[in-house]
Amino acid sequence: MTAGLLIIGASYAGMQLADAARAKGYTGPITLIGDEAAAPYQRPPLSKGLLLGKQTPEGLTIRAPAYFAEQRIQLRLQVRAEAIDRVARRVTLHGGEQLPYEWLVLATGARSRPLPVPGGDLPGAYGLRSLDDALAIDAMARTARRVCVIGGGFIGLETASALRTRGLEVDVVEAGAQLLGRVVPPEVSDYFARLHTEQGVRLHCSAVVEALQPGADGRVAAVLLADGRRLDCDAVVVGIGVLANDELAQAAGLPCAQGVLVDACGRTPDPWILAAGDCARFPNPFGADPAQPLRLESIQAANDLARAAASVIAGRPEPYQAVPWFWSDQYASKLQIAGLGLPGDLRVLRGELEQGRFSLFLLRAGRVVCVHSVNRPAEHLLARKLIESRVQADAAALADPDFALKSLLEPGPAAALPA
Repeated sequence: MTAGLLIIGASYAGMQLADAARAKGYTGPITLIGDEAAAPYQRPPLSKGLLLGKQTPEGLTIRAPAYFAEQRIQLRLQVRAEAIDRVARRVTLHGGEQLPYEWLVLATGARSRPLPVPGGDLPGAYGLRSLDDALAIDAMARTARRVCVIGGGFIGLETASALRTRGLEVDVVEAGAQLLGRVVPPEVSDYFARLHTEQGVRLHCSAVVEALQPGADGRVAAVLLADGRRLDCDAVVVGIGVLANDELAQAAGLPCAQGVLVDACGRTPDPWILAAGDCARFPNPFGADPAQPLRLESIQAANDLARAAASVIAGRPEPYQAVPWFWSDQYASKLQIAGLGLPGDLRVLRGELEQGRFSLFLLRAGRVVCVHSVNRPAEHLLARKLIESRVQADAAALADPDFALKSLLEPGPAAALPA
């Protein structure tokens, strides 16, 4: 095989990188390999639309089969890379086959963090990361009556929302004092705690899981908490975060820190190796410390860093500099987050928490640095622009529902400050 662009990871980032490399003019061979059986697919709907029956596995596919032939991209599935020889510029696959490369991109993603307690791997305990995981949970939900979700983050709460909507009894166990504690301020956390409680979900915060207990059939039958409580259940879904798949990079001698360390163009110190997606850690100009590399688990970050990496391959480097954004759907509420906040930021509420239509602005040194919007899509789009523009904003004006946010983007007193 002629050396060309080899992408390890048929993930969203891997697919976007192949797509962007062609769009930006790369004419060499492109090979995209992945260890799953499914062609590249969208992951966000796994815990949302798929579990609710609103989307099919086929509907999640990013590109139709004909696309790969049209773009001369060789897609190889159920293939696992086992080693990188940086000197010879080749990758060894499971089974011994070796693939040469001119450019190598690591888009190896991340995997669910395992539950480190006795019984954590019992039958009936599920993670949710892949399409196969989601299909297994969907099948389980057709017969189960009561499910315990461990982890009150986005994956856990979206799963709880979907299962509760399907009529199952749901307990959510969260080790922290509040839901979504690492990613949202207390006001937003309280809103989602109330929302789930109103829907009938039983929340157990500040609760430590001690073990999963099997029933007579060997499948999980209960979650035992450190305070002595026992939560009977037919199944468990574990959503306690992910681990970056950076072992291949580590073994190749590339710098990693729970993610492959790259610059804003996705470049590792090896000039022929880049990384993108959930496995990459990169600097972001909108982080609290722009020089401190972040690992952002979002479609937007995967897409944008893949494009930046493709620009290097095309010979016209363009760094990733966008405002990070995320979203979550739970019941009828859509949460949209733009920017990155810190605990000490000034919080300004606009709208009504009780009505489920509000935005919470976070200000640092007078600038809007982060916004959490619930069921306020138009306001959210403006908020992103406020963060990008680095304008100063008055807290009282932001809180006033009659104040036109758009006016902050117009020339005048609210002039942009130096970056």
